[in-house]
Amino acid sequence: MRVFARGLLGIAGFLVVWELFARSPLVPGDALPPPSVVAGELFTQLGDETFLRHVIATVLALLIAVVIAVVIAVPSGLVLGSVPAVRHATRAVIEFLRPIPSVALIPLALVMLGFGPETKITLAVYAALWPILFNTIYALDELDPLHVDTARVFGFGRTRILLQVALPSALPFVLTGIRLAATTALVVLVSVELMSGGEIGIGYFIMEARSGPGRMDQVLVGTVVAGVIGVVVNQGLERVQKRWVAW
Repeated sequence: MRVFARGLLGIAGFLVVWELFARSPLVPGDALPPPSVVAGELFTQLGDETFLRHVIATVLALLIAVVIAVVIAVPSGLVLGSVPAVRHATRAVIEFLRPIPSVALIPLALVMLGFGPETKITLAVYAALWPILFNTIYALDELDPLHVDTARVFGFGRTRILLQVALPSALPFVLTGIRLAATTALVVLVSVELMSGGEIGIGYFIMEARSGPGRMDQVLVGTVVAGVIGVVVNQGLERVQKRWVAW
C-alpha cells in the first residue's frame, strides 16, 4: 500500500511540474499543452469510436506478437540451452541478427509484406524474440545438474527432461523475458505505425495528429495511452510472475 501511495505521489508531483512548466512563459502555448488540457482531450477521445479502434488495434497486435514470440523463442531457447552443438553452430548467426534494430528493417518489411498489420506484427515479433530466447538459454545454464541426473536415474529421456525439469526451472527467467519482450514489442509497434503509416493504431493516430494543424494535445493523448498500456501489461505480467513462480 505504501508503494502504491508513493507511486501516486510521484505521478501527482510530475503532473504539477508539467502543468507549471507548460503554462510558464518559457514554453509556447501550442508546443507543450499542460496536463489539464491533455486530460480533457483524453476523455474526449475515449468517447470516440475511431480512437478506441486505434487503441484496440495496437493492443491486439501486441498480444499476437508476444504470443508468436513465446511460441518461437521458448522451444528454441530450450534446444539451444541444452544442446551445445546447436548452440555453437548458431551463435554467429544469432549474434549478427540480435543487434539489428527492428525499425531498421521497416523498408525491407514494407517491400516484402506491404502496409498491412503483418508488417508491424512481424517486426514486433523480431524485437520480442531476443529477450525471451536469451533468458531461456541463461536459465538452462543455471539449471542444477543434480536435478537432471536424478531425472535420468528415473528413466527420463531428453524430451521429458526438457519439459518436466528444465522448463519449470526456467519459468521465472522466461516470464522475466516475456515482460521485457512485451514492452519492447509495444515500442516497435507504435514506432512502425508512426513511421510507416498504415491505416490504424496508436502510432497512426499520433502521426495524423501531428500533421496538418499539429494537434499536440492529441499527440500527447496517444503518447499517454501507449504509456498506460505498457504499464498495465508490465504490471499484469509481474503479478502473474509473483503468483506462478513466487518460489
